[in-house]
Amino acid sequence: MDYDCHIEKIANEFAIAGAFVEGEEIHSGHINATYMAAFETEDGLKHRYIFQRINEKVFKEPLAVMRNVEMVTRHINSKVMRVKRDIGGQTLNLYPARKGGAYVSGSGGGIWRCYNFIEGCRTYEIVENTRQAYQAAHAFGAFQDLVSDIPLEGIEETIPDFHNTPKRYERLMNVADLDPCGRLAEVESELNFIKKRHLIVSKLVNLRRDGLLPVRVTHNDTKINNVMMDVDTDEAVCVIDLDTVMPGLSLYDFGDLVRTAVSPAAEDERDLTKVVVRMPMFEALAEGYIDACNCLCDAELDNLAFAGVLISFETGMRFLTDYLEGDVYFKTRRYGQNLDRARTQLKLVDQLEQRQDEMEAFVRRLAKARL
Repeated sequence: MDYDCHIEKIANEFAIAGAFVEGEEIHSGHINATYMAAFETEDGLKHRYIFQRINEKVFKEPLAVMRNVEMVTRHINSKVMRVKRDIGGQTLNLYPARKGGAYVSGSGGGIWRCYNFIEGCRTYEIVENTRQAYQAAHAFGAFQDLVSDIPLEGIEETIPDFHNTPKRYERLMNVADLDPCGRLAEVESELNFIKKRHLIVSKLVNLRRDGLLPVRVTHNDTKINNVMMDVDTDEAVCVIDLDTVMPGLSLYDFGDLVRTAVSPAAEDERDLTKVVVRMPMFEALAEGYIDACNCLCDAELDNLAFAGVLISFETGMRFLTDYLEGDVYFKTRRYGQNLDRARTQLKLVDQLEQRQDEMEAFVRRLAKARL
């Protein structure tokens, strides 16, 4: 649906000072409809705001998403205010609706919210250097530390079993048995690669079950484009995109950072020789995350290097499952794209496994240095 015609109406339902001047759609996101709108106050100053309509096809319980976002942003802002006495626009802040609450219902349906627009910042789609890797990891580590004392009972699981790797494995095997699209013969080597590593799928789940890994409030989408960076200094300013915040393991967040940052290859790269592990990137990620996240326990530190392997493995299984089912979940632009994505992730698993000892040794040095 095209919301251009009534974004002004939506914007004016929030408690924002001044008069609506203009609005435009932001196309960088892939899930929610996002707009930026400017308001002008009586003194002639313009202020910009972000408006989003939650995609209820992805988030079946949009109000649960809003409750999570509201609790997390309020908690972080409260902590920042106690330290800085002024949030200075450098944290996400929900603006209330004029009729009360943190959202409005659009005339065409759907749940809308309003955030402050953080000026002087930008996002990156890929990690270009170790400084950016460190800054992104430091931002997500700081986020984890800031929310570490939120009561878990106040945060809802909006996507059940999002990182339940054993269930992802079980689903892939079931789909392979059914072979609904007749594609099984194309993926025999990938399935054999996965089956040989079936024991790793339960490692973190078992540590969680045994009480060795704490359940935390986690971000669950720790890509670099979810960190706002200062345009002048390239320093991380704020973590954004909080829709997937829910109870989970910190290792899933760090593992996704590793998955998306250590290799220079595109997600659907066909030339698998380009899939390599850049150790300086991993080291920058580990250093940034550990520097910022003081709440990590021994079991979390012990498994930081493994986390990248597991999340790459899990993501590869998800791409392969979707390919076998006929590309029904992940968007594709060409035939075989999900298979290429799966192969890239599984190659990354292989490369990470080869550097596992080296990565674990580096993390141990960092952990020892912070004692």
